[in-house]
Amino acid sequence: MTHAEILAAAGLTAADLTGGSLAVHSPIDGAEIARVQETQAADMPAIIARSQAAFRQWREVPAPRRGELVRLLGEELRTAKAALGALVTLEVGKITSEGLGEVQEMIDICDFAVGLSRQLYGLTIASERPGHRMAETWHPMGPVGVISAFNFPVAVWSWNTALALVCGNPVIWKPSEKTPLTAIAAHRCLERAMARFGEDAPQGLSQLVIGGPAIGEALVASPAVPVLSATGSTRMGSIVGPKVAARWGRAILELGGNNAMIVAPSADLEMAVRAIAFGAVGTAGQRCTSLRRLIVHRSVRDDLVKRLAKVYAALPVGDPRKAGTLIGPLIDAGSRDRMLKQLDKARAEGGTVHGGQAVDAVKGGAYVTPALVEMPGQTATVCEECFAPILYVMTYDNLDEAIALQNAVPQGLSSCIFTLNLREAETFLSASGSDCGIANVNIGPSGAEIGGAFGGEKETGGGRESGSDAWKGYMRRQTSTVNYSAKLPLAQGVEFPV
Repeated sequence: MTHAEILAAAGLTAADLTGGSLAVHSPIDGAEIARVQETQAADMPAIIARSQAAFRQWREVPAPRRGELVRLLGEELRTAKAALGALVTLEVGKITSEGLGEVQEMIDICDFAVGLSRQLYGLTIASERPGHRMAETWHPMGPVGVISAFNFPVAVWSWNTALALVCGNPVIWKPSEKTPLTAIAAHRCLERAMARFGEDAPQGLSQLVIGGPAIGEALVASPAVPVLSATGSTRMGSIVGPKVAARWGRAILELGGNNAMIVAPSADLEMAVRAIAFGAVGTAGQRCTSLRRLIVHRSVRDDLVKRLAKVYAALPVGDPRKAGTLIGPLIDAGSRDRMLKQLDKARAEGGTVHGGQAVDAVKGGAYVTPALVEMPGQTATVCEECFAPILYVMTYDNLDEAIALQNAVPQGLSSCIFTLNLREAETFLSASGSDCGIANVNIGPSGAEIGGAFGGEKETGGGRESGSDAWKGYMRRQTSTVNYSAKLPLAQGVEFPV
């Protein structure tokens, strides 16, 4: 399909694609595919006020009924899966299977949230006072601001939105300036679902705002947006987190990972090689869960590096729409240039680089071969996360040393160990093991499932999205005590006249 055919199939019109100030380029070939109209910063107070008005209505709708809206969204996404997946490929450069996989994540979180809408449980708590009952209830918070990054242009929005909606909150979404088209197409799916849902969905329940930092700043700064979920770089998080905290808001931050894998002497190396390749080079290394550091026991290092170098040399790089391509483009030329500079820094610190060259796979695109970098130790460069397919390889002699290396970076999203030794696996998962929000055994750092709450970034205190009890981040807990006795308990020895 041509660019125009993909855009049309996703339901984008000439009005969506022309007449604006924000230029959108496809990383596949660098071509400009749209000029999108941006939201004006001066309009943000009215947008936030509209969301607050929607909140006052939506919180009164029973949670299972709210779940029905998310069920309808899931239906719309199933119908649009092929078209939306192709648009993800066009706008982000993901290979076809990854574009479709991202939309499937959206469908999966809708299924999860529909069930959740009937399970927003609170606890009944034993009271120390006779004739009393104590219980907790969970209530919606208010408008949820969602700021998403380019690398998962629609999935992250759906994780937040599906939970926020069933919890009783409206949503204001600011996508990356690099990916407004997928945002428009995904939001249209929700608009169609709301039209089918009926009048219980108030105006302003979900709003899409497109633009630069000023738009995001309005969401970050507004006390009328009690929950702010932001996905992006640790630099961005270091700005957003304190600003939200300063106004007593709640921040859900999912930032960088610099994720590591420990490969123990007992590891199944064939399985490890497959996991390493998928984790390190999938999405051209542009996942927050991408594998970036490989900590290998000295006894198996040479064998593993030899296997990996052979696999890396054979990985197909090229047009992500073509069958057989495993590595598509980086998001832009700036990302490619940062990768090449990072490799120069690694060489200066004694690293040996395999791969890591710019290639002219498709004219106009930023394509690179993945880099496997043997390092003498965990240098300053290794501790810096570069959003590109760079995998640093280091050696360890005992498990305590390996875990210390794993934990000795400021970023901490996902981690894993490959071992067939039960003691090593359990140590890695213990309080003295990995300090990351995700810790896996015999599976790479990527591939988090919807059922498990995603995240737990250690550098920021983070937040968790998607499954498990992540819904509590979108609600406030209220504890209530009911006195059903005929007495009012007072402190011992205290009496008040009636």
